[in-house]
Amino acid sequence: MSATLDMSLVPPLGDPRPHPVPAAEETTLPNGLRVVVVPRPGVPLIELRLRVPFAAPTTRGAGVHTARASVLSGAVLLGTGDHDQNGIAELLQGHGAELSVSSDPDRLLFTTTLLAGGLTPVLGMLAELLTGAAYPAGPVEGERDRLAERIVIARSQPGVIARTALASRRYDGHPYAIQLPDPDLVADVRPPALRRLHRERVVPSGSSLVLVGDLDPRAATDAVATALAGWTESGDALEAPPVPEERHTQELALIDRPGAVQSNIRLGGPAPRRTDPDLAALRLANMVFGGYFSSRYVENIRERRGYSYSPRSSVDHQVAGSSFLVEADVATEVTGPALLETWYELGRMALAPVTEAELDAARRYVLGSMALSIATHAGLASTLSALVGAGLPPDWLYDHQRDLAAVTVEEVQEASRRYLAPSGLTAVVVGDPDKVFSQLEALGPVGVDGLP
Repeated sequence: MSATLDMSLVPPLGDPRPHPVPAAEETTLPNGLRVVVVPRPGVPLIELRLRVPFAAPTTRGAGVHTARASVLSGAVLLGTGDHDQNGIAELLQGHGAELSVSSDPDRLLFTTTLLAGGLTPVLGMLAELLTGAAYPAGPVEGERDRLAERIVIARSQPGVIARTALASRRYDGHPYAIQLPDPDLVADVRPPALRRLHRERVVPSGSSLVLVGDLDPRAATDAVATALAGWTESGDALEAPPVPEERHTQELALIDRPGAVQSNIRLGGPAPRRTDPDLAALRLANMVFGGYFSSRYVENIRERRGYSYSPRSSVDHQVAGSSFLVEADVATEVTGPALLETWYELGRMALAPVTEAELDAARRYVLGSMALSIATHAGLASTLSALVGAGLPPDWLYDHQRDLAAVTVEEVQEASRRYLAPSGLTAVVVGDPDKVFSQLEALGPVGVDGLP
């Protein structure tokens, strides 16, 4: 005998509310390094994020800089004057740490998790890398050659091709147009160039260090100040130049990928930056459109029509500009219909108001996701590193949650009109022209390009 749940006994959901943000203590050291410490006792771990601004110095030299930065992010761990690669790894692992270094068009990022008792020795090793990375010739050449091979493979993947094509059209002439370095430029990188780049650009002024975990803020700041006192390279941090105003064309760019069994649809356009007052409304508009599984876009081309397994949209932030992006990978034979439905849903967002129920569901999802993203030491450290790197205070998190809670249906519609209208987005499709050109031509002018 089965029991029936009486839904009237289930209490209604309460009003969504901002999640508390842990207090952070900030200090700027004499060398210009900004230190942010968030104490979170309970788990004997510390998350460390060191962000160094690392944009290309000029648009003209962006290709060479990107290639060198990509090699440097792997080669910086290959040895110092006192420790070889194995010695560095052994010292870090003795304190539960494994340092990783990555780069993108905005920054160089050092990331690690460590045991609470290992802060001083790990900071000592970090200081050694910052001031004395050796870039030994043999290991650097091996790292460089492996990276060049990985880039060649990555640039053959349809998703990478689509992302690269969209970026090159949106940011033509700007460093953000380069999604992956040219493998030939990577192959030309030599250790002296890396040492010079490190000396000139890995500087404390403008950099930020975030620590989250089981620590005392004052003691942790003092430990950082002592360990990094010798990191005194002069120079100013370089941020990416402002992105150019996007010049939209109604011509769809079709990237020729002969024999492709799928087409990769990508659309992108400008979005509000983190300091813009309409960011909260756009984030909620994005969720209603395609930002999560219950969105209109997913319901349309995945659930109802079966065109794509994982269509999605997002709002992405970089230092010099933010973007609204749409992605869908579809079978070749439904490329045209899928793009038509994409434009339809975008147009519907721009021209008709969302319902209160849609807005409430999107708001709950965003606020819940934000709470989850900062619930862990690692999530909070990464989030704060991005905010501090963008020049924002840690309490921006609370202010933004408050803004999300106050957004109205009318504000979502206005944000959709400004940022989601198809006429304001750049569109590219990667696919087989022999099979999809006539489908796309029925929707408007199409230009065919070779692989980027």
